[in-house]
Amino acid sequence: MEMLYGVKDRPSIGRLIVFALQQLLAIIAGTITLPLIVGNGLSQSAALFGASLGTLVYLLITKFKSPVFLGSSFTYLGSMIAAFAGAATAAIGFFGIVLGATLAGLVYVILSLVVRKTGIDWVSKVMPPVIIGPVVMLIGLSLAPNAINNLYLGNVVVNNTPVASPLICILVGLIALFIIVVVATHSKGFMKLIPLIIGVFGAYIVAAVLTLIGNATGADAIRIIDFSPMNDIQWVPDFSFLHFSQAFKDFSDTGTFWKYFGTIALLYVPLSFAVFAEHIADHKNLSFIIGKDLLNDPGLHRTLMGDGVGSIVGAFFGGCPNTTYGESISCVAFSKNASIITIVITSCLGIAISFFGPLMTFFETIPSCIIGGLSIALYGYIASSGLRMLKVVNLNDQRNIFIISAILVTGIGGLVLNLYGFELPTVACSLIVGILINVVTHVSPKKKVAVEPDMTNVDEQKQPANPQ
Repeated sequence: MEMLYGVKDRPSIGRLIVFALQQLLAIIAGTITLPLIVGNGLSQSAALFGASLGTLVYLLITKFKSPVFLGSSFTYLGSMIAAFAGAATAAIGFFGIVLGATLAGLVYVILSLVVRKTGIDWVSKVMPPVIIGPVVMLIGLSLAPNAINNLYLGNVVVNNTPVASPLICILVGLIALFIIVVVATHSKGFMKLIPLIIGVFGAYIVAAVLTLIGNATGADAIRIIDFSPMNDIQWVPDFSFLHFSQAFKDFSDTGTFWKYFGTIALLYVPLSFAVFAEHIADHKNLSFIIGKDLLNDPGLHRTLMGDGVGSIVGAFFGGCPNTTYGESISCVAFSKNASIITIVITSCLGIAISFFGPLMTFFETIPSCIIGGLSIALYGYIASSGLRMLKVVNLNDQRNIFIISAILVTGIGGLVLNLYGFELPTVACSLIVGILINVVTHVSPKKKVAVEPDMTNVDEQKQPANPQ
């Protein structure tokens, strides 16, 4: 995919700010939703601050060569809830989730050192395009239920039940989607590069008008946006580290540090090895989109180190471990903008907004149905990127068909393994299945397997350059 702005390019100041705002819209829903689900006093503003600062750390470690934002990782959702609410860990609260994220990040640091020592040749052998392609597709498709569930919901809730009609919510969500699609495919100039912003704000205006009419007439079915958070604006983030003192007091009073340490380690560390596969898939996908092999330059060891340290930083401030966001990668593809300075400005905006209550609260009022419409486009783009990777794979070879089929069926079917209390996520299970089939059916080096020519850029080469 040809980028209009490469990694080292610098768009004009005006475009930079708009691109950064679009990136922020793409990642903010997931980043601030995770602390909302976990509860227990986790701050959404602090989570955004931690993710933004963690992204800057990631960019620094990767030598400003990998244009992706780090957001709150849902992989650790169960671990975070257990760290807060578990009988053996509830006493340490915030310190427990930061300790867990630190241990998970250290796993990445150790893996980084191993990769630096062993090199990355094994990555291409263990995870060739026939495996990475469907895994990337699966990452996008596995998020599809979240997009559709959001599509039914508004933000106005009475007695724990959304009052807006699901049909009205679907309509507003689809308005966001259709605006994004039309702008991305039919508009010209700069508008073509910012379809997400136009789609979200266009649908928000429609939802706001319907809500105002519903409030005035008492028609709950069209009350979609809950404006009440504007009455209770939080100006200063409630950082995780501010809650550590009680945990240390509990340790000193009871002498149970190692008991807590072991429990937290068991909740977090095993998941880190599963997320390792997603890390590789994300960076392979981003490499494919921007046309630069990030696993070689800046190197997988640097991306792992950046992800691990960035995750620790994010949890220290916001409680949530971070990870590279597929939504951010999709935004790069949508806008054809791989400029690293855009991610830097996005991070700075995220830090500034986390301290600016009104704007942070405005983002929180964006109804779920609009996020659903936006997510359909973003998650579909992730899946489509995986599909594009398969263009270099010989689909006339039954071996490849079986590998792809097994990954997709086990992934979409939701295969999960519970091993002695540890849950291996679906994407990791499907990846392992694909790797095992690839090994079992490996063709002898003496046998040549015809590979279809790479037709990835043929259509693009026939088209004139997009005028800007």
